[in-house]
Amino acid sequence: MNIEQLIDYLSREQDFQKNLTKWMVFPPTEARYAEFPPDLDERLLQALKAKKIDRLYSHQREAYDLIRGGRNLVLVTPTASGKTLSYNLPVFQHLLEHPEARALYLFPTKALSQDQVREAQELVKLLNVDIKTYTFDGDTPADVRRTIRAAGHIVVTNPDMLHQGILPHHTLWIKLFENLKFIVLDEIHAYRGVFGSHLANVLRRLKRLCRFYGSEPQFICSSATIANPRELAENLLEQEVELIDRNGAPRGEKHFLFYNPPVVNRELGVRRSVVGEVRNIVRKIMPTGAQIIVFARSRLRVEILVTYLRDVAKQLHISPEKVRGYRGGYLPKERREIERGLKNGTIQVVVSTNALELGIDIGQLDVSIMAGYPGSVASTWQQSGRAGRRQKTSLTILVASSSPLDQYIVEHPAYFFEKNPETAQLDRENLPILMSHLKCAAFELPFEEGEVFTPDITGQLLDFLVEERILRKTEGKYFWMREIYPADEVSLR
Repeated sequence: MNIEQLIDYLSREQDFQKNLTKWMVFPPTEARYAEFPPDLDERLLQALKAKKIDRLYSHQREAYDLIRGGRNLVLVTPTASGKTLSYNLPVFQHLLEHPEARALYLFPTKALSQDQVREAQELVKLLNVDIKTYTFDGDTPADVRRTIRAAGHIVVTNPDMLHQGILPHHTLWIKLFENLKFIVLDEIHAYRGVFGSHLANVLRRLKRLCRFYGSEPQFICSSATIANPRELAENLLEQEVELIDRNGAPRGEKHFLFYNPPVVNRELGVRRSVVGEVRNIVRKIMPTGAQIIVFARSRLRVEILVTYLRDVAKQLHISPEKVRGYRGGYLPKERREIERGLKNGTIQVVVSTNALELGIDIGQLDVSIMAGYPGSVASTWQQSGRAGRRQKTSLTILVASSSPLDQYIVEHPAYFFEKNPETAQLDRENLPILMSHLKCAAFELPFEEGEVFTPDITGQLLDFLVEERILRKTEGKYFWMREIYPADEVSLR
């Protein structure tokens, strides 16, 4: 039974149908293509052809042209639409032309960093050139860190490591800062609220050090679908940004189902357990061989579901090893093994927290099941996008819990399907956050009198820190005078 036959079977199964509040079908869309740019290096052209890419999607070509024109941009297209190639192509083209140039890639999670490094290294291997691409995070051994600082053309890291491991030690990273041409910020929709407010100030510190070392990097951002991607990018960067939101990638037919478990206690409004209902739904789907991702709201629920679904696999005479969990707390080696298993098909069912919501490449899955509403429209679409990558038909099932929010969503499907995703907000001028990063910036490099870190009030804040005996003002400069290491005292999340 293939995915189309499974969908047909579910549409005729009465026990399943009576619990559905909505069955939405999104028709497939055709790809829109563009030719390779005329200035593309022949080595890149051959590497892409080796990857069976003989032309670009329209948004990839648009991104290439804007980046080559020196513009900052934010790219907003769905999951699996080739966002990575959109920024890798112009970055690699520039590195082939200027081997001394450097690029800094920032991803919100370590898992995503590892995934993107693998992709970049695969391209380097096909190019057969000496472009060194490294991950720099908490797992990087000390001897490898020295190599990265001296020779890394593309340094892939996360905001926390940039804040605590790179900026305070900028004198060890002179080669990077002097030659920094591109800063890639992937998944910027994750940078909202307090985390986004911190990152905006980390980027102020980064740009300040770049100015000191004589570089002026260009910013390339990408995001999942949110209501205000350009506004968010401009808030983070404090620079003008071009928006690309016309997706050229094809999309297969998508079936999106809202499933509301039956009531077990009408007086209390309690419905059958989400975990039990997900187990029953997976039992129907597993014999078809379809690859399934189940999103759970907590680590505990991931482990419970894994236990239940392994029992289901045994009952269906399927190897329990085909069911795996994926969450924070697993060793990096285990996570890589699960990602590989999903790509090569040896794992049929993965139960994950939102750790797999972001764009880690886990191949072509068929079914996405959410054990409870993820909490936002944007996250729901992200999790749904993990199934049906590229042009295949896909199925998404949102299984509601008894919580009022879940019940509102499934009982009012028009609210979800007709609503724009949420806006992402941040506040760069939040005083406690701003002061924390002003101290970090002063530790990294003394402030000149009249220098602007934040508009209007930089001087007043620096004078206040002098009064508090945190900074010392001498000959028109503000110097750090405490023994503590300020970045250690500031958590971004």
